Amino acid sequence: MPIRYFLFIVLILSPRCILAQSGTDTLINPGIKQIDLIDIARRILNPNSVDREEPSMIQKGRVHYSAFPAVGYTLQTGFAGVISANAAFYTGTHNHASENISTIITSFAYTEKRQVIFPIASSIWTHNNTYNILTDWRYLKYPSLTYGLGGETQQDSSYTLDYSYIKLHQALLRRISRDLYAGIGYDFDYFWNIREIDPIPGHTSDFEEYGFANTEKASGISLSLKYDSRRNPINPQKGIYANILFQPKFEWMGSDANWQSLLLEFRTYIKFPSDSRNILAFWSYNWFTLGGVPPYLLLPSTGWDEFSNTGRGYIQGRFRSKNMIDQEAEYRFVVSRNGLFGGVVFANAETFSDILTGKYVVISPGAGLGIRIMLNKFSRTNIALDYAWGTQGSRGFFVKLGEVF
Repeated sequence: MPIRYFLFIVLILSPRCILAQSGTDTLINPGIKQIDLIDIARRILNPNSVDREEPSMIQKGRVHYSAFPAVGYTLQTGFAGVISANAAFYTGTHNHASENISTIITSFAYTEKRQVIFPIASSIWTHNNTYNILTDWRYLKYPSLTYGLGGETQQDSSYTLDYSYIKLHQALLRRISRDLYAGIGYDFDYFWNIREIDPIPGHTSDFEEYGFANTEKASGISLSLKYDSRRNPINPQKGIYANILFQPKFEWMGSDANWQSLLLEFRTYIKFPSDSRNILAFWSYNWFTLGGVPPYLLLPSTGWDEFSNTGRGYIQGRFRSKNMIDQEAEYRFVVSRNGLFGGVVFANAETFSDILTGKYVVISPGAGLGIRIMLNKFSRTNIALDYAWGTQGSRGFFVKLGEVF
């Protein structure tokens, strides 16, 4: 559960920028000064203040950081209080139009559903983008709803699973040509104190039929081939992202069982109309089990992608099975010429294989609209407020820091 999942609205504690980034993706609207929420907050606190100009980040090793409290909301967590910190820096002194920015982010959250969420995530780029060091560590104490297996589960079939979770994923990728990377990593996932809190009386749950256990452990390697021509992944204005991720788990490495998964992901961003700042974005996220029996809590599931974003219109974990296909499209448009406000309309559809036959029987669509408020004009970090509808009466607000994809 990354910090992107929360809306930062309470107080900016640091005067420095949040994930500030230069480069060819920077939005430019000649003659119109761009403003963000930090500028507005500074004006309120000090009417004589001058709006910020883009900071210089060309010095090697210069770190731009921020720390701030926040309030967030998702269907899965309810309201949450968050303390967050992040840092951004370049490791080289070359042209930042082609150099990627390194980031480190962390937070601590406690939610109204008594969940504890503590992630540490980083993407470190070495000189000339030669290597990319990826870290995804997190701890969750996470009572949450599960609905069973497959795409035909009903909205009223949910009950609460309570568990604790440690995730330790580490990877190293090396550039093999411009914007193309390959690498290897190690993944460790451990769930413990797994409890079914309020299952339907007299009914055997899908988890119990699948193979309920009080602990689940997975350990293995990851092999990745990635193409990424986006200079700013926070809010891309152009470029392509494609990722092939193969993750085999091995008993000899400490996993409960031998099994393998494959992730195929693709994103692209197109200016439409071509002379505007409006963006038509597409996302394809496809997660398959190639062999073996993954733990129940590591099966492909709605909203369990890296940043918990798939399937707006549905609560996290709404659908779960061995295979998942998710397709999403979004049109992002400018509302105010100074960049403070924007809007989106979006649609998505996902399907999950039947747990017994492997067939894809049901397609679950979602759609919605939202507004964007510019929090930081240098990184183009938006506060995203969306309302989405799914099937069977599923609907709700989805609030995040940053774009969904």
